Parts: sequence; C-alpha cells; structure tokens
Amino acid sequence: MTAILNPTGAAPLSPPPTRRAPEPTAAPVTVGPVLELPGTPASALVPVVRDGRAMGAYVLSGGRVRYRPVTDPDRLLAAATGAFAVAVLTAAVAVVGRRKPPAIGAVTMGPGGWVSLRGVRAPALRPAAPRPWWARVLRARRLVVER
Repeated sequence: MTAILNPTGAAPLSPPPTRRAPEPTAAPVTVGPVLELPGTPASALVPVVRDGRAMGAYVLSGGRVRYRPVTDPDRLLAAATGAFAVAVLTAAVAVVGRRKPPAIGAVTMGPGGWVSLRGVRAPALRPAAPRPWWARVLRARRLVVER
C-alpha cells in the first residue's frame, strides 16, 4: 500500500479525527475509513462526508492521489427543474408574443372618394330566409342550389 506524503512526513492510512471549523457556521467535514480495493495494483478509497452527505472520495492508486467529487442529486434535480421552467417560460412568451397578421391589406382612397381595400375577400352572401336551427345543428347542406 502506498502512503500519502505530507510536508511533515508520511501520513497513516487511518482516517483523521473529525475536526470542527473555528467558525460556528461552517459544517464539519469528515474523512471516512480507508477502503482497500481488490486488484493487482494496490488501491484504496477515502470517502469525504459533509453534513451526512458524500462530497467525494480520494482515490489512492499507483502512487497517485486523486480527488473524485460526487454529483449531488438534489442540485442536479434543482438545475433540471430550473432549466425546464426557463424552457416553458420561453415557449409561453413565444406563443403569446406572436404577432397576428392584419385582417385586411392596404386601405387607399380611390377616384371619386371610393375606399379601396386590397387583400380582402368578398363577403359571403346571406340567404334571404334564415336557416332552421336543426339545419345549423346538423350542419345540413342544400341538395339544390337556389339562385
């Protein structure tokens, strides 16, 4: 097993005691027990815990020490929720803010005071007699076109 070296000499592979920070607002950081991993190159894990949550682990392997942080699922869920809220808000603004085209085109004054409306369909002709209510409900169409 490879020992961790610090400026004062070789550090033992046993976890150091839990220390409290001098500030009362800081949470204590605990280094867990050394877990030896099976395999040809000797390696070990030293977990790091803060407020009961795993923050990461030191990996001791091949004479090197590496720190591997752990992804916090609560922060990941909060980030995904925030991104979803931003996407919904953006879609809502895009739908509501869409500008509708004008109902008619250009309005110009013709010769003799006539008003010209370009881009407007001719209004539908209304029948002389109103349709009965049952024909409107059934959306019935006439078999013979009246002229």
